[in-house]
Amino acid sequence: MGEVVSADGDGGVLLRVKAVPGASRDQIAGPLGDRLKVRVSAPPEGGKANDAIIRLLSSALGVGRSQIELVSGGARAEKVFRLRGLNIQAVQELIRRGK
Repeated sequence: MGEVVSADGDGGVLLRVKAVPGASRDQIAGPLGDRLKVRVSAPPEGGKANDAIIRLLSSALGVGRSQIELVSGGARAEKVFRLRGLNIQAVQELIRRGK
């Protein structure tokens, strides 16, 4: 089982996410096993949920959307995002706060 947050070897951070599209509101729900559970109201069609997750993470972490990239899982609930310009501790703090 992997970690929720890990270094990407390129100065960035990889964040493993469990996406729940079609929720009643956008919310970072907290850790769920080796993933961060993220609920978004957007539907999964056409990448709308992926875009909503990027917006939510961007806002919660205080970084630009261009610093967040979907690496894998575009059409699946289990996703991996690369976060540029952040360290593991900053992302772990977000998870602890459950923002």
